[in-house]
Amino acid sequence: MASANRTPSSPSVFLLQGIPGLEAYHKWFAVPVCTIYVVIIAGNCTILLAIATEAALQRPMCYFLCMLAAIDLAASTSALPKVLCIFWFQDGEIQASACLAQMFFIHALCMMESAVLLAMALDRYVAICFPLRYGSIFTGSLVARMGVAAAARGTLLMGPCPFLIRRLSFCRTNVIHHTYCEHMAVVKLACGDTSVNRAYGLSVALLVIGGDLLFIGFSYCLIVRAVLQLSSHEARRKAFGTCGSHICVILISYSPALFSFFTHRFGHHVAPHIHIILANIYLLFPPMLNPIVYGVRTKEIRERVIRVFLPGRVTTKAGPG
Repeated sequence: MASANRTPSSPSVFLLQGIPGLEAYHKWFAVPVCTIYVVIIAGNCTILLAIATEAALQRPMCYFLCMLAAIDLAASTSALPKVLCIFWFQDGEIQASACLAQMFFIHALCMMESAVLLAMALDRYVAICFPLRYGSIFTGSLVARMGVAAAARGTLLMGPCPFLIRRLSFCRTNVIHHTYCEHMAVVKLACGDTSVNRAYGLSVALLVIGGDLLFIGFSYCLIVRAVLQLSSHEARRKAFGTCGSHICVILISYSPALFSFFTHRFGHHVAPHIHIILANIYLLFPPMLNPIVYGVRTKEIRERVIRVFLPGRVTTKAGPG
């Protein structure tokens, strides 16, 4: 480790430290992280399987849910295997190119997820405010184009970051005080002028988080106005019920992201391990909870999962009817 603090201007290897100050507890952290990763894989694969094999689920909102599940699987797999290597085996060494690739995929996939959540909000807006035109507006081709746009936006916005980091000089240390190659954690190691990197990172974060939340909020303002104009209490309850799962997922996804963003930028007196734990919560909890929320709240998904994993129970229920 002594040599880790004397690096050339462009190090070929970085060392991920994990959670600074809590190294003695790394093996204990590995247990819940591994458990959550298994739940992420099982839950999101189950959602994908249920939607792929159930004709009643072949509709736009479920296609967006498939995108969300695929993004969650990819983002988790980009970071968590290496996190577990750090916690279990103290193996924090990562090639510089692999570090930049990990950084790109984690941040780009998070931007794609935000775009999908925005598309889901637009889906709910059209379904509630223009129900008779929903089928003609939200076609399969439109959903596909929105998915491509989400992927393109994440790729284009995150694409310059690895190249901006390549131009920096790292003359102090190559030890990254984090569990994965987070953009600002790497930028902070540089000994030259990092104002361009910081400004670009802040601008992209504000554009993605701020812009998407603004449009999501505007969509729900229109939804609430339209629902409150319904004369039937049952109709209002049903309309709000169709948005419940999406609202839960928005809160699950954006809350840790906002906490992590603001503590990283403005919480200078917050302990470093708090920053890192918040950043890990952002990667762990939304991918784990999203399939649970939709699996519990969406009747067709819940019934399809029961038919796949508990066929005898479904048969028993169906028989007397």
